[in-house]
Amino acid sequence: MADTKSAAPRVTYATLAAGQTPEFNKAYDEAVERVKATLGRTHGFLIGGKEIAAKETFADTSPSDTRVVLGRFASGTRADAQTAIVSARKAYETVWRDLPWRERVAYIRKAAEVIEKRRFDIAALMGMEVGKNRLEAMGDAQETADLMNYYCDQVERHQGYEVPMERLSDQEDNRDVLRPYGVWVIISPFNFPMALSGGPSSGALLGGNTVVFKPASDTPLTGLALAECYREAGLPPGAFNYVTGPGSSIGEELVTNRDVDGILFTGSREVGYEIYRKFSRAYPKPCIAEMGGKNPAIICASADLDAAGDGVLKSAFGLQGQKCSACSRIYVHRSVAKAFTEMLVEKTRKIAIGDPVKKENWLGPVINKAACDKYARFVEIGRKDGKILAGGEQLKGEPYDHGFFVRPTLIGGLPKDHRLMHEEMFLPITCLWEVSSVDEALDLANRTDYGLTAGLFTSDEKEIKKFFDRIEAGVVYVNRRAGATTGAWPGINPFGGWKGSGSSGKSSGGPYYVAQFMREQSRTLIRG
Repeated sequence: MADTKSAAPRVTYATLAAGQTPEFNKAYDEAVERVKATLGRTHGFLIGGKEIAAKETFADTSPSDTRVVLGRFASGTRADAQTAIVSARKAYETVWRDLPWRERVAYIRKAAEVIEKRRFDIAALMGMEVGKNRLEAMGDAQETADLMNYYCDQVERHQGYEVPMERLSDQEDNRDVLRPYGVWVIISPFNFPMALSGGPSSGALLGGNTVVFKPASDTPLTGLALAECYREAGLPPGAFNYVTGPGSSIGEELVTNRDVDGILFTGSREVGYEIYRKFSRAYPKPCIAEMGGKNPAIICASADLDAAGDGVLKSAFGLQGQKCSACSRIYVHRSVAKAFTEMLVEKTRKIAIGDPVKKENWLGPVINKAACDKYARFVEIGRKDGKILAGGEQLKGEPYDHGFFVRPTLIGGLPKDHRLMHEEMFLPITCLWEVSSVDEALDLANRTDYGLTAGLFTSDEKEIKKFFDRIEAGVVYVNRRAGATTGAWPGINPFGGWKGSGSSGKSSGGPYYVAQFMREQSRTLIRG
């Protein structure tokens, strides 16, 4: 993947419009052509700094056109996972654990610099592999570099997490130190294949741990791009290891192997709970499970409806609703419900759908056939128990026939205790209910096992205070046109969930994140 420099503006999720310039589009289009020239190759594991071929491979195809084979990747076994863990253990014990923290910071800053240089190629690759539009893909690439740099800032600010303590005598030197656990496994999801891989892995590495990284089976190529960035940054062999394959074999070994000291999983609540239950056996070990969401937006009578409509639309349908932070529930005050619903339906119907690497398309495909099938089931439920207000169909005919394209869907008229109020769909589907007050909306919003994000639109200061005080979610926004429930950024909006959305209570992109990858040691030295 080429190193490129561009004068194109910096893109974040909250400033996506910054990318709508001729310079940005030219740089992105050039990256698409570069990436296309590299597709179709066979890739092995990266273990101990070396590429290792596998006996069996699987094809990684584009959800926009399944005839396009992006690459072939190793279908790993339990033995392959064991090899990667041994490599990580050796690097931990011989090099990485005892490296001064400033040197670890230098390595991670170098990796962030490599990602910055390659961000257009990485974004183009994500557009093909995940189905992200060019602006959201660029946001993902940029966020990865920003997460790494922010975590480096935190380690520097805390001076490597060593704190002098009080003394009982002049001969006593007491210190509190955070020390690494050892080998961490990072299992990432498909939807943010760089940020939710590079962020956690850099946090673990900065804490003095080594890493075995397994990307989602739908995004091994973007995962490989991250591994190559670490390799170019010069990390010692074995500090970061990349493996691919099914969860039933290589994933199972990573979760159950006794030589793994910590694990971070990002994905569905069902899988996260299973990993959380089975990971610790001989003794408790850290398991950070970052799981789903069922995120509400509340539209009050005094809301700016146009801002609310934009905020809901971007959060409900960005990345085809395949975000744990996606807005999948809308509670709108009945006095403005008709006007808001009509406006949201109109905005939804205007969304351009197609190959997301093309600048005119905002909505790409869902990730695979299973997602398409699930979309059809949820739409049928919505049609049976409520009313389809917009969308509700899979797109047919050229250029859609060989991809997984569906229309963004808005459902109304469901009972307030309906299953779609509780189930995470992870699709471009959102449901709307009318309410009589912000109190009713908050009660309904909190009636879920999830607690990730939430949004409010109002001009009433009392309603704002009530929302902040009572909403059960880890990331909350008020009057945010850029995204009612989505769009967190490192060092600005720490991102983590309550209740069934997360196991640690600490947020990525926040000041307490890196410390999760370390354990506390109290040191006392008596002199003389």
